[in-house]
Amino acid sequence: MDNEIAGTRTFFGVYLLFCTNIKYKGRTYIGYTVNPNRRIKQHNKGKKSGGAWRTSNKGPWEMVLIIHGFPNDISALRFEWAWQHPYRSRRLKHISKKKPNEKMYDFCFRILTEMLQVGPWNRLPLTIQWLKQEYARDFPVNGLPPLHMAIAFGPLSDFEDDSSSTSSVSSDCDAVVSELKKKENKNEVGHECYLCNKINIQKYAVTCPICAVFMHIICVADVFLHNEDLIPVSGNCPACKAIVLWRDLVQNKALFS
Repeated sequence: MDNEIAGTRTFFGVYLLFCTNIKYKGRTYIGYTVNPNRRIKQHNKGKKSGGAWRTSNKGPWEMVLIIHGFPNDISALRFEWAWQHPYRSRRLKHISKKKPNEKMYDFCFRILTEMLQVGPWNRLPLTIQWLKQEYARDFPVNGLPPLHMAIAFGPLSDFEDDSSSTSSVSSDCDAVVSELKKKENKNEVGHECYLCNKINIQKYAVTCPICAVFMHIICVADVFLHNEDLIPVSGNCPACKAIVLWRDLVQNKALFS
């Protein structure tokens, strides 16, 4: 189990490993981590380097898929446990057992498609990220993830060992954030909640990705929830009326924290 904080952002992910060793090829492993790039290295170096005993001396392993966006470690760990033990999870009793001719990798993916359809996971703003394109699977038409969940492809570059190597996109984002903070210090940017009209809300503000209006995260949550659900999924922006995913609003919050 991995419990470090990566950079300034807390990351909670549940991943799927695939063994490429000829002797053990096709074996899988499901785990939890806060630093995927470091974790796969530990698995491949063996138990003495922090890898799990089930993967030790059986590598090389590929981390092919990771689910992230969990609100905390407890939520991610519960997802990990259920994915590992579908027959023991009360939420997954409807899943049929592994078929004799079904590959373990395909079975793991089938479990995942079912997990994303049931609560509480179907309410979370999760991202399903295929780290290795060649291992990607298409979700069945009747098992597509909820619309508020993102499907991504490619490595998680935020966890590169060489922190000095950043992409031009990251550099541009850093420049924008830096400029915004300078303007805030000079009172050039007025942050006033569109819903309650209170000012000085930088720490608690989110912005609409369409019209960029500022709102308290609590105020907009009340609008999206309508006193029905526990976790917002999407709603209409009070200002521009566009449909906005809660995940996109929360991601924009980082600019003002």
